[in-house]
Amino acid sequence: MSITEKDLEKIVSQVVKNIEGAITNKNIEIPKNLAPIKINDHHLKGVFEEIEAAIKATSEAQKQLMLEYRIEDRQRFIQAIRKKALENAEKMSQMGLEETGMGNLKDKIIKHKVVAELTPGTEILKTDAYSGDHGLTIEEMAPFGVIGAITPSTNPSETIISNSIAMLAGGNAVVFNPHPGAKNTSTFAVDMINRAIIEEGGPENLVTTIFNPTLDTVEAIIHHPEVKLLCGTGGSQLVKKLLSSGKKAIGAGAGNPPVIVDDTADIPKAAKAVLDGATFDNNIPCIAEKEVFVLEAVADDLIYHMLKNGAVMLDRQQTEAVMKTVLTEKEDLKAASCSGEKPRKTYGASKEWVGKDAKLILKEIGVAYKEDTRCVICEVEGDHPFVMTEMMMPVLPIVRVESIEEAIELAKKAEGGNGHSAIMHSKNIDNLTRFAKEIGTTIFVKNAPSYAGIGVGGEGFCSFTIAGPTGEGVTNARSFTRKRRCVLAEGFKIV
Repeated sequence: MSITEKDLEKIVSQVVKNIEGAITNKNIEIPKNLAPIKINDHHLKGVFEEIEAAIKATSEAQKQLMLEYRIEDRQRFIQAIRKKALENAEKMSQMGLEETGMGNLKDKIIKHKVVAELTPGTEILKTDAYSGDHGLTIEEMAPFGVIGAITPSTNPSETIISNSIAMLAGGNAVVFNPHPGAKNTSTFAVDMINRAIIEEGGPENLVTTIFNPTLDTVEAIIHHPEVKLLCGTGGSQLVKKLLSSGKKAIGAGAGNPPVIVDDTADIPKAAKAVLDGATFDNNIPCIAEKEVFVLEAVADDLIYHMLKNGAVMLDRQQTEAVMKTVLTEKEDLKAASCSGEKPRKTYGASKEWVGKDAKLILKEIGVAYKEDTRCVICEVEGDHPFVMTEMMMPVLPIVRVESIEEAIELAKKAEGGNGHSAIMHSKNIDNLTRFAKEIGTTIFVKNAPSYAGIGVGGEGFCSFTIAGPTGEGVTNARSFTRKRRCVLAEGFKIV
């Protein structure tokens, strides 16, 4: 009995209906924006209902990668991922904006293009060799195996693409636990990456995720014996959780990057650069300028040029109104001290305002703005909540200082010892050197917007996992490998 093409189409159609029925019966919702690319290839690649199944599939795929494929195959897969990411940059940007409500479309498209083009692949892996009378020893960069990665809602698909390229380049496979607030965008990215690899003849499930990520799935990934390395991009609590797991962990923690402008800076250039960095994707990148310390002698000039570049200055009353709108307030949990000092009030950025447009913030408090308005600025004291809180929105506090010494001390307090990023505008080498040494951040940008630190408008590669707390810095494929020594000896005897 022969099967015609028409019969085959009927069979495929029925299989698809059965899959859809099974999904519906299990009450699993597949978003419309994650519709199948082809009708006869319905299921999402690398996306699992159960975390155990995801980890098992990832482990099997990684073993297959190491046994059946070469390094040049990995690079071929990576090139395919880059191509797919560039093709879908606008789509993923739109999805991320609609799902999270944070940032802006133009800058999200730039971020996707940057991670696709500037995240290093296998070319960054180097082997050391030692040869002599007694043989040959090589030290190569070997994979950990399965990596468990927790990704944020601020840069969901960007982080997944960047991490996937770097981790696969090192010979690993990865199971992602995305932030629940960005699960649809993250799922799309994982499906896209798998399709890119499969189309190049690679194994499925080198990159996987869970369809409904929760804290329970995070715990399952952290403690699963098949997961050999952990990587987390998020706040300090996440980093602490990973480091307490007993496994090797790479942690990208919080930041509150300060920027100093001294009296030798090119002020018009500095004003534009500070605003370019602070407003990029509405300030949600963790490297972005969060507070400005400017020497009194040039403060008025800096503010003038900021106003010319799309900033709106608030008066004291308006500043208080913004503070009440965009910050949440809570009592410090610490008890009163022996001196009778009362617990301090602490602040956090209100989730509903994180990543929102400056014009929306101004509209909320009834302040006029122009079409090109992109940042809200205000003058405050060095310990103001706007200075000490990682705002992640285009509200930029400005603090006047009398000396470079005062600027550095206040900047260090605002940065909070996170060791993440800092920026300075100056032509004084001594001032630049002193601030760089004292602030001790993973990224230090001089006379440019903060995003130059990840290769945008500056030199160097890109990554959206900046591992300050665990010391890997701006991560790449090397960060996700371990040193392996292979020795070929020539029978030397110990006398």
